[in-house]
Amino acid sequence: MNQCIIIGAAPVKDLSVFREYNTSDAFVICADGGLDTALAAKIKPDLIIGDFDSMKATPPANVETVRLMKEKDDTDMLSAVKEGLHRGYRDFLLFGALGKRFDHSYANVCILQYISKMGGHGVIIEKNEKLFFMPGGRLHLRDMRGATASVYPFGAPNATVSYTGMKYPLTEDVMTSDVPIGTSNLIESDNATITVLGGNVIIYVLTEEK
Repeated sequence: MNQCIIIGAAPVKDLSVFREYNTSDAFVICADGGLDTALAAKIKPDLIIGDFDSMKATPPANVETVRLMKEKDDTDMLSAVKEGLHRGYRDFLLFGALGKRFDHSYANVCILQYISKMGGHGVIIEKNEKLFFMPGGRLHLRDMRGATASVYPFGAPNATVSYTGMKYPLTEDVMTSDVPIGTSNLIESDNATITVLGGNVIIYVLTEEK
């Protein structure tokens, strides 16, 4: 068990997304109202954490539970990530992280950067959607022909990026945070790549509905 799955309180539009991941072999943390989603998807959490302001279900008595104060600096999702890091996990999948409120969604994108800063790797996942934070390096997009990828500088005013296998290729192009030229590039190869040569980026990948 070397992966930590965190389920947040934002609605998960399609519970079948969990079938693509081995939740039984991961450490599952429910961040507050994420417990409702977990129970609906028949996923047993290993830990429940939050101030319980969005949870409708009663936490099961046999599951470790951490109740937080309502007035606090960290969001429930960040508290869940910190707990996972404290327990030694560095690979995080975040569900229920987008869509309920823009400020909460944006905060969860920021958490991807926090995970990276702490030496880990995180992905926000929805059905047919994934969000990655990259502080440099190369992302391989294998067998994703027909999907779209969007790339934006994040946490810095610009980023230097190269693409291969995309409809609109880039070679060491400098993207700036005020001009979103990285929106909706079509993946045309079964082994496309996005390489970040300088700065940080958020990468959003949207696959076709199956």
